[in-house]
Amino acid sequence: MTESKPLNWTPAADVGYSVIRRGDGGMTLTFTDLSEATLKHWHDFALTHLLEADRRTRNLYDLRAVKEIPEKAIRIAVDANSDPSARNIRVAVVVADEKIAAGIRNVAALAETGLASALKLFTDINEAEAWLARPLDQI
Repeated sequence: MTESKPLNWTPAADVGYSVIRRGDGGMTLTFTDLSEATLKHWHDFALTHLLEADRRTRNLYDLRAVKEIPEKAIRIAVDANSDPSARNIRVAVVVADEKIAAGIRNVAALAETGLASALKLFTDINEAEAWLARPLDQI
């Protein structure tokens, strides 16, 4: 078995998310807020991780605690996930309800660039985990 890559994530007092390594080698990111500090910290972390992307991986973004997702946050996420380095990543995003998911879809559809990662929105964490568990060659 190969050793997991280090997270290279440092928690900060003013950010509203945490990161843990998944058993499959990916990451689970759990957000509690989308403040300016959180968005900047996450964007910097995500881009650093993309520079080191060397294999197919699965990431879960748990945003169920966030009741409103601003357009700016969606655009920042679309930007990061449009990077060609994201092509080997399967991303499941879990949100609180279908209204939030629809808002994300509407903003993401307006983005000028396509997503490099395989990304899917969910309102049920079990469905997200089942989708992530599919073989990686089905990206």
